[in-house]
Amino acid sequence: MPHDGHDHDHATTFQPDIKEPSEEWEFLEIALRELLIDKGVVSAREIADTVEAWENKTPEAGAQIIAKAWTDADFKSRLLANGNSTVAELGIVFEGTQLVVVENTADLHHMVVCTLCSCYPRPILGMPPLWYKSKSYRARTVREPRAVLAEFGTDIPTSTEVRVLDSTADIRYLVIPRRPDGTDGMSVEALAALVTRDSMIGTATALQPDGGRTAA
Repeated sequence: MPHDGHDHDHATTFQPDIKEPSEEWEFLEIALRELLIDKGVVSAREIADTVEAWENKTPEAGAQIIAKAWTDADFKSRLLANGNSTVAELGIVFEGTQLVVVENTADLHHMVVCTLCSCYPRPILGMPPLWYKSKSYRARTVREPRAVLAEFGTDIPTSTEVRVLDSTADIRYLVIPRRPDGTDGMSVEALAALVTRDSMIGTATALQPDGGRTAA
């Protein structure tokens, strides 16, 4: 499937060399997990199965949402007004948090970060990439978003406002990237293949039909 992996979307600047726990929240997660296992609340096997299920999720669901929004104005209006109820129309359950959907335009470009840990819309994008969780990305995106975008190969015109959205425990964000030019008449499935994980975070733009990048 086109969305099983996006190697071209990786920004090695934010790819940690060491994958061992280093953040406070990671150590807290390990301690809590071990406590729950010791208390018999959950088994290690149940945790492993749940982790595997989440790891098998891909950005494909998000790409389908974006492609439908590009082709169905009414759906996009509902999506921007109420993300949770609108993705539920597609059978996607988004419980416990609010899904806020924003749209990138020629005048406004959104990018998403979680400055506290790694809050991320997992039901529609799968597991967050390592760079999204890195301290460098989390800190620098707020201070110098244009520089971070440039390191991803995404150059935003000075006339375009860059707005950073900080995910929280209660809110997750999904970015509707700009639809590539020359895609009129393409099917929803073909359009979905142009939507990358990073374009739904805002660190990249959607792909052109020839594989190039859409102008920001």
